[in-house]
Amino acid sequence: MPPLLMIDIGLTKLALIGVVALVVIGPEKLPTVARMAGSLFGRAQRYINEVKSEVSREIELEELRKMQKDVQEAASDFEQNINNSISETRESLHAAWNDSGTDSAGSFNVEQLAQTLKAKSFRKKKLARTSGVPAWYKQQSGQKARVLSGAARVAKYRPAGQSKASGSFFS
Repeated sequence: MPPLLMIDIGLTKLALIGVVALVVIGPEKLPTVARMAGSLFGRAQRYINEVKSEVSREIELEELRKMQKDVQEAASDFEQNINNSISETRESLHAAWNDSGTDSAGSFNVEQLAQTLKAKSFRKKKLARTSGVPAWYKQQSGQKARVLSGAARVAKYRPAGQSKASGSFFS
């Protein structure tokens, strides 16, 4: 954007203006007039800068509004596409459920569901037994975390009336 006020004033022109002002105004009033002219010049510059910044703000605001409108349109298109795909998926699931969810008699196949659940449970238990499962998971699921040897089990579950050391091994 080109400057609004462009005055080409060199050093010789300023000196000429100063001499004319000294002759016309006089040496007594020249400092006050110079201060007043400086303050007016400063106000004019501030006003021009404010106008420039406000114009640039309005331009940026208009660009932001345009961008917001584009983003909202894109979001609404995306939302519409998602809703369409959800409804299509829901319809296909309902169709599949209605087609395969009943047997020839028209009732729900409970035996097949029970068999599937039993197989899942078996695989889960087998995986828990054979794989390296963390101790915290074993405790949480109720699985044994430590294995006791035979001697340790005998010592742990021995009835209170029997003593360990009664003499020899064969007595």
